[in-house]
Amino acid sequence: MSTKEGGTGGREVEAPPPETESIVWSEDAGRFQTPDGEPFLEYRVPSPAVMDMVHTYVPRSKRGQGLAARFCDAAFAHARARGMRVLPTCSYITDTYLPRNPALNELVYKDHTYLPRNPKPSSM
Repeated sequence: MSTKEGGTGGREVEAPPPETESIVWSEDAGRFQTPDGEPFLEYRVPSPAVMDMVHTYVPRSKRGQGLAARFCDAAFAHARARGMRVLPTCSYITDTYLPRNPALNELVYKDHTYLPRNPKPSSM
């Protein structure tokens, strides 16, 4: 894939392949993201031993490049390295990522009893 570089030269340069786009841990934002911050995996830490992965987002322009899976790879590795369990509340993780990576189920937090609950409003 090549793109035209700006400036008067107008020379063609190779764009980096999507799989080499950096994944950055932004602790303050509670995210794993690319340097531009557009695609991301958002998480929260409801207790020191639990990482709740709440949402992944990849804009249309960057879909199909495996970024969501790479965010998950980074987040699960992060949790493992810190001795944390993962609470996968993001539907991408539960429906797509974990079925494709069943060995990671060993990191999934199973006991939800002491975590704060946000009950959903009842529908009448």
